[in-house]
Amino acid sequence: VQLVESGGGMVQSGGSLRLSCAGSGFSFRDYEMSWVRQAPGKGPEWISSINTFGSTHYADSVKGRFTISRDNAKNTLYLQMNNLKPEDTARYHCASAGDPSLVIMLRGSWGPGTQVTVSS
Repeated sequence: VQLVESGGGMVQSGGSLRLSCAGSGFSFRDYEMSWVRQAPGKGPEWISSINTFGSTHYADSVKGRFTISRDNAKNTLYLQMNNLKPEDTARYHCASAGDPSLVIMLRGSWGPGTQVTVSS
């Protein structure tokens, strides 16, 4: 399993970013996928997942602002982030699992992540 995230950057509060996660080495379409983030000095936080049928789930902290999606033909997971806030500053990782607890347990299999920094 290989996961590679991209699309992070620095934005001002209220701005938007779209993250991508390219998967390889496994049957992408058969896996639930998730986004998880970790801010400096804090524990990991599961933020969103999408199952193989396209059903989505969000943490309350991002609900209504973030949208997860997937393109199985491209083996790619996306996270559209709108109305970003300074508290969204973190390194964002994707994971090949959907259950929030399992995602945290599989920390060793996350992608390297992409940094998102939101200034006020």
